[in-house]
Amino acid sequence: QLQLVESGGGLVQPGGSLRVSCTAPGATLDGITIGWFHQAPGRDREGVSCISDYGGSTDYADSVKGRFTISRDNAKNTVYLQMNSLKFEDTAVYYCQVNVQTTSVPPVCLLRTFEENWGQGTQVTVSS
Repeated sequence: QLQLVESGGGLVQPGGSLRVSCTAPGATLDGITIGWFHQAPGRDREGVSCISDYGGSTDYADSVKGRFTISRDNAKNTVYLQMNSLKFEDTAVYYCQVNVQTTSVPPVCLLRTFEENWGQGTQVTVSS
């Protein structure tokens, strides 16, 4: 089973920026659709963004559109989530996960996963 490791979280002021990263030690992310999810205290985990297997498709939750950008660097075996204009409500633990994509050509990634095992995540706190 693919093990994913998140990093890059931290404390940032409202309006600030942060970039979180997702890697797969000992394995490759090449050809795998990856998504970012977040979970705030007392709330369910929800999809934030996804990128298809070779980066041709991306999608975002309405709450982050225009502020967050997902990207992948297969040479570095890393998927990034650049978060700009951060808001208090972005405070959460951020997880990356193998995501679902359509079987269409080209494929379209979806903000959902069938995976049940999650990594530790990385905490993002937006506070003044």
